[in-house]
Amino acid sequence: MKTIVITGAASGLGRGLAARFVADGDRVVGMDRDHEALQAVAAELGDRFTPVTCDLLDTAALRTTAEAIAAEGPVDMLIHNAGIVTGKPFTEIEDGEVERVFGVNVFAPFLLTRIFLPGMIRAGRGHVVTIASAGGLVATARMAPYASSKFAAVGFDEALRYDLQRAGHPVKTTVVCPFYINTGMFDGVKTRVPWLLPILKPEYAVGRIHRAIRKGRRRLIMPRFVYAVYLVRLLPVPVFDALVRWLGITSSMDEFRGR
Repeated sequence: MKTIVITGAASGLGRGLAARFVADGDRVVGMDRDHEALQAVAAELGDRFTPVTCDLLDTAALRTTAEAIAAEGPVDMLIHNAGIVTGKPFTEIEDGEVERVFGVNVFAPFLLTRIFLPGMIRAGRGHVVTIASAGGLVATARMAPYASSKFAAVGFDEALRYDLQRAGHPVKTTVVCPFYINTGMFDGVKTRVPWLLPILKPEYAVGRIHRAIRKGRRRLIMPRFVYAVYLVRLLPVPVFDALVRWLGITSSMDEFRGR
């Protein structure tokens, strides 16, 4: 039985992944700021799910909570799933919004990894999973803080992977970059070419992510068409921009409502 810590476990992907790992026989520690929703997940999943109410933006409380979890024994897997988004033009971003997005999407994963990684190294095993985004590979309009934070998340995974490899530590990393997922977080988003860039169903995304983690894959991008970004970035910037506009990526957030 493994001990798995999942942030943002009260809803969406986090809740779905928690259910999968509990069904596998693992122990899941679910972190979220929504106490009532966490308790509902605990009632559904039973004793193998431990709810931990914590606001990832409260650095002091997050550190205390994580250190208490680490003191109970090594964590086998840490899944950085929690995320927040703002969807507005750059000129309308308000004071504090960038800090909030980076606080949850970037700074909290750094802190949690620094706390749990030493125990993984001592145990000679471990896995750090970062749920980033296709928005961390190609940005779009009305999403500057979120896209920037997800570019940082992709870089975080890559840098961490190389640090672990250079030091010879047997700890795995996996980065996940999905297109929009219909969890409510991106209510109102549109896709111009759903046959290439479909808005993903939560159940499908959870299943793909769960399988990728179990197989130890280093990277999962959904849908597969998003892999084309690595080739398309070789084009001149005006051509790249025109293609991104034609695919409807830069206008996908025009009707964003969120939750």
